[in-house]
Amino acid sequence: MPRPKSNAPSRTFKVTKVFSIANQKGGVGKTTTAVNLAAGLARQGIRTLLVDLDAQANATSALGIEKTEGKSLYKVLHGEATAADMIVVTSTEKLDLIPSEVDLAAVESELAQAENYLGRLRASLAPIIDAKIYGAILIDCPPALGMLSMNALSASDYLFVTLQTEYLAMEGLGQIVGVVDQLKDAGATDKLALGGIVMTMYDVRTKLSRQVVEEVKTHFPTLVMETMIPRTIRLSECPSHGQTIFQYDVHSPGAVAYAALAKEFIKRFGLK
Repeated sequence: MPRPKSNAPSRTFKVTKVFSIANQKGGVGKTTTAVNLAAGLARQGIRTLLVDLDAQANATSALGIEKTEGKSLYKVLHGEATAADMIVVTSTEKLDLIPSEVDLAAVESELAQAENYLGRLRASLAPIIDAKIYGAILIDCPPALGMLSMNALSASDYLFVTLQTEYLAMEGLGQIVGVVDQLKDAGATDKLALGGIVMTMYDVRTKLSRQVVEEVKTHFPTLVMETMIPRTIRLSECPSHGQTIFQYDVHSPGAVAYAALAKEFIKRFGLK
């Protein structure tokens, strides 16, 4: 696979690990986490590829990349292009992106009629994974458990869940964990595991936030990340400027949290 143009030094990793950043509910900090965790990993020296699999293309915009017709995984999933053709370099060193645009919305219905419909993304990413030029591939999934999300999960080593600190958090978590079991039972994947849960929009001042965290830890004591992502206006503002939180306000609580999450992520999953 040809290497995308980048200022990052040329190197290979022992293995490329693939993560789906997912939650079927919108507005829980999923894309915010995908973008800023990817940037945090890159800042720690882990060359990272972020795959925007959401037709809304919020991750693409958040990285300051213009939505461009034909520049998504649509043709790739139909076998008309390669994933490597779609890689673009971002303004963050060591962070590359496969962008999205509106045509990806059509894939939801079209893939259902295709052969090997749950394995299309896995096959598309295989040459990139085999090249081992990335330490991590993060897939920003759509906020729904549709065909694209199923493909992402089938292509991943780990599911990484973003969970908002609210009362209905456990209900949504139970649903997505159930999907992992369904995919395994269907033979769509034999390697996918629930790798971690990060609590987002956390407000230490409220009893509710603390109660939700404790409840999730009761059910998943080894999976909840120690780093909590705070509710902060700076994290809400930076996507409109096409910047990661590190570019927008590196000293903000959000930047500090995502830097800590990246370090914890590297340690948990043995990224080197």
